[in-house]
Amino acid sequence: MYLQAVTKEIIMIKIAHLIMAYKEPAQIERLIKKLSHPGFDFYIHVDKKSNFNDFAYLSSLSNVFFTYTHIKIQWGSYNFTDAIIKCTNEILEKKEGYQFINLMSGQDYPLQSPDYIYNFFKENLHKSFVSFEAEGSDWWKSAIQRIEKYHMTNFSFRGRYIIQFIVNKILPKRKFPLPYKLYGTNCTTWWAINRECAKYLVDFFQKNKQLQRFSTFTWAPDEFLIPTILMNSPFKNSIVNNNLRYIDWSGGGAHPKVFSSRDLMDLKNSDKLFARKFDLNVDSGILDQIDNFIENSSRNENNMLQFG
Repeated sequence: MYLQAVTKEIIMIKIAHLIMAYKEPAQIERLIKKLSHPGFDFYIHVDKKSNFNDFAYLSSLSNVFFTYTHIKIQWGSYNFTDAIIKCTNEILEKKEGYQFINLMSGQDYPLQSPDYIYNFFKENLHKSFVSFEAEGSDWWKSAIQRIEKYHMTNFSFRGRYIIQFIVNKILPKRKFPLPYKLYGTNCTTWWAINRECAKYLVDFFQKNKQLQRFSTFTWAPDEFLIPTILMNSPFKNSIVNNNLRYIDWSGGGAHPKVFSSRDLMDLKNSDKLFARKFDLNVDSGILDQIDNFIENSSRNENNMLQFG
């Protein structure tokens, strides 16, 4: 028995779920409770625009921590990517030595049991999971202007968009500051990467100040900057083009669909670990249905193990 306990402790891995939050702490509480597992810790970055006191009670939950990084984020701005990188660096510096960092929004929700998700990561320690399309794809035909033009989204001074218009009329197209092939898509933002890949990413950003300055004047770099770096890195062949999330962009526009009870079958059949996005104020019933589905699936799996 002692040997079994020691062996179990040795093979236990730790996974950090990094949650980028700005609203609905009750929904984040539900997300954390549904994902609760001895191998999981949760780190929450609260947007500086939000009232931190609304979220503070979440630290009373098991294995929940707030990041020291606390950045005011404008939608589509570089400071969102900056916050992700800085929070990732915080997690890497923790003594726990996390083997995976899983980036989530506060509107994600699991489609599998915590045990299933934990075992998935444990069986894929040498892989990272990021969705992307290569430069030249249909997505890039419209997205390339995010790089070629100057964008003032990262700033908040009055008249910034007038300056943006004038600058883009006068100056030539911008070029990405590195001789890299570009990668990205509207599903890129949320990912799960292993420790080695995360460390490379953070080190790369810290050493490339020119890239940071360039990215400050791009739009929504969270959808292309990180996959571009990783897919031009020594980790390229270990990256799986799948961010493990079911996201529905079929409605078009700048935001994915908010799921409701009508989407249950699509969610059940997706074979993904997570889905986004959900909103308790739109349809809380869909989360109850997912919980029932996961519970029934777990029960059936246990029965198969017991009697199979």
